[in-house]
Amino acid sequence: MTHGTVVVTGVAGFIGRWVADELLSRNYAVVGLDNLSNGSERNIETFRDDSRFTFVTGDVRDRETVDDLIEEETRACLHLAAEIDVQESLDDPQTHYTTNVTGTHNVLEACRRTETPLGLVGTCMVYDMAGSGEGIDETHPVKPASPYAGTKLAAENLAESYYHGYDLPVTILRPFNTYGPFQKTSMAGGVVSIFTSRDINDEPLKIFGDGTQTRDLLYVTDCARFIVEATFSEATTGEVINAGTGSDISINDLAELIATDGTEIEHVEHHHPQSEVQKLLCNATKAEELLGWEPEVTLEEGVARLRTWLQEESEDND
Repeated sequence: MTHGTVVVTGVAGFIGRWVADELLSRNYAVVGLDNLSNGSERNIETFRDDSRFTFVTGDVRDRETVDDLIEEETRACLHLAAEIDVQESLDDPQTHYTTNVTGTHNVLEACRRTETPLGLVGTCMVYDMAGSGEGIDETHPVKPASPYAGTKLAAENLAESYYHGYDLPVTILRPFNTYGPFQKTSMAGGVVSIFTSRDINDEPLKIFGDGTQTRDLLYVTDCARFIVEATFSEATTGEVINAGTGSDISINDLAELIATDGTEIEHVEHHHPQSEVQKLLCNATKAEELLGWEPEVTLEEGVARLRTWLQEESEDND
């Protein structure tokens, strides 16, 4: 017997597949939804033979699809389906709006109808840049600098209104920059995955701008554990909670960490400087106090795991 069924939207995405993995490891049944516009069936291939895993191809923008997915018996919904590309949001804000706001509204309505607890996965990109070395906590001012960040913040506000207005159990989760296996290595991916892939392929590491901007880099298994534990904890219901390591690194230093002998590091013009966040450093004290959650994987260990995975993937594709 499983512990019940959990719905995961965006299940074939990078973080979504690791959330499914975490849930399955805790013996939950998983019903995953994805329209495969950003996610990939390859990401969830390993779950295909698991009778506890069900995959539905569909879109959160379709109300009927979402209603069919979330049932009275559903233990929780973890909502990760989203448009997540900053540059694309600047070029085409409409798509980000319909997916991130209308899609979230559909999920909230289905959860309200069935009284299903919701874990809404947001983003640290909603914050204004950090003004001190203490890091960004949940009371830090928000300043969405792109339609991506704006629509994610709007989705959070909508979810919060369902908590206060309907007493729906909602938890808003803001993981900081997450990296690890199954992340894209193209421009749509994260900087750690892009740099590591380019290093393996003997390509120069390209840094946008002067490289002094910093990131708090969270390994994906730590992120998935946070998302699952926070969603199921009564202590976090109605709360906004960060997850990060509490340590940031400049993009210049990250490139030096990842580059092996002979790999060049280049600085290039920033393609969206207006939406750049100069300093991202997480204060995850609240997650530690409410959940006892702390990251377990160091940046060096995480990069090593990612490098091994990328090399194995490259060999498998040869």
